[in-house]
Amino acid sequence: MSITLTDQDKLTLRTAAWGAVSLMSAAGAAGSAHKAATEGSIALTSATGPVGHVLTKAPKGVKYGKTVAELADQVLPALTAAMSLLNEQDPAEAGNFRRTVIVAIEAATRTRQGEPSPTMAEMARKITEALDAASATSGVTAARSGALPEGAAGQDRPELEKVIQEIVDSGFVGVELRVHDERGEWVGGAGVRELGETAKPPAGAHVRIGSNAKTFTATLVLQLVAEGKIGLDIPADDYLPEFGLDRRITVRMLLQHTSGVFNFTGEYYDDGTFAPGIPATTSGKEWVDNRFKTYRPEELVRLALSKPSRFEPGTDWSYSNTNYALARLLIEKVTGRTYAEEIQRLILGPLGLTGTVAPTTETEIPEPYAHAYYRYEEAGEQKTVDVTRQNPSWISSGGDMISTTRDLHTFISALLGGRLLPAPLLAEMCTPESKAGYGLGVFVQSGPNGGTIITHNGGMAGHAALMYSTPDGKKTMTAAVNYVDDAALSMAVAFQEATQKLVNEVFGGGQAGEAAELAQ
Repeated sequence: MSITLTDQDKLTLRTAAWGAVSLMSAAGAAGSAHKAATEGSIALTSATGPVGHVLTKAPKGVKYGKTVAELADQVLPALTAAMSLLNEQDPAEAGNFRRTVIVAIEAATRTRQGEPSPTMAEMARKITEALDAASATSGVTAARSGALPEGAAGQDRPELEKVIQEIVDSGFVGVELRVHDERGEWVGGAGVRELGETAKPPAGAHVRIGSNAKTFTATLVLQLVAEGKIGLDIPADDYLPEFGLDRRITVRMLLQHTSGVFNFTGEYYDDGTFAPGIPATTSGKEWVDNRFKTYRPEELVRLALSKPSRFEPGTDWSYSNTNYALARLLIEKVTGRTYAEEIQRLILGPLGLTGTVAPTTETEIPEPYAHAYYRYEEAGEQKTVDVTRQNPSWISSGGDMISTTRDLHTFISALLGGRLLPAPLLAEMCTPESKAGYGLGVFVQSGPNGGTIITHNGGMAGHAALMYSTPDGKKTMTAAVNYVDDAALSMAVAFQEATQKLVNEVFGGGQAGEAAELAQ
């Protein structure tokens, strides 16, 4: 099999492999750390083969943690992600990568006289486990540019195949589903990549994930809380005084949608009336005509603040993209870095999420992808246009990110598995308010069999993504959908029904349960 690696893929492999050597070096006893790093580095620079050639160069611009614990949290997920990436393209090269890393850590361990220290031995064991974690569950071997396999890991899952075909039959263009459960990993797809064509959705397709971006943003804020840079119950105005926010609005209220600030994409009120904001996807042709326009987050916030608040801060709940545009600005203010830089530092880099992008105004979506569409009326005639390319700044951190089902699985599993947040902050994240069951960037729902499910879904103009997990991160379901969107949100009901079917199958063995809501 051939292998094609993007620059980001190469960075992921180098970050993981050289990080493993750094971890072993940090775990070495005083006086042996430098030698461990030297010997491990020599092993990497001597590697052969396509992947070995990549590993001969150390990663540039990567900042590793200073302690063993910090390095382990950063490197171990990256090793698993690197193996998953290679398994999808060429299992033989995945094996080459594994052998190269093992040789490097063995070289680092041999620098000690006698037995390695308990810490070094433990880190060597964890590195091996991280390398093998992807192989233990992944059966996806199709190249990222190829069609989706019927199933993965040799599993026969006709119940899942039936549901995703029913989703396509209900009017969606295509779907990719990824499930991690007690039976391992299963990946399947149905429908087509592009209207008018017969090719199935590509394996590992990139998708605009819509409101799933809120979970990433909330995680970033909470990581900065853990670093002591932000206080959850501090007035947001303390950090962003330029907007004149109501002093009663706290950072927690932004993440939980209890601030009452107007939604810049428009507000739906209980009496059925709608107050428009910017030309969003509910605007028909006006959104199509403006889909390449650039909006600054500050501009979106100021528009929202010029409108009446929905309620007094902390007295009710209402979904508002403005909350997360403010959270983005908050992140950038307290760190002095861009949102993209921070998410790379704290989430994408440590987890090796090579298929995830945090764009600002970039209109392109990385290959491979399935096409997104939008239908609107002009002069009494219905028109459908391909809107895969668009400027996502109109939604900001309310939903501008791009990812893959694999990366969404890795992210939600790591998050709920305790690899991104301290336990107390993770508990706060998953503690819902009483009206909508919304925590801090996640919905907390009752599962089909009475258990709890942590989720966030999102729609983004013809693209949509699902992200579901058990509270421990051990069972996950992620999906990417492409469809024809419109101002009337015609597919919303079908989307909710499709989501319910999937949740019932994966988390309830097909039993009836509560519908999972699509966060718009």
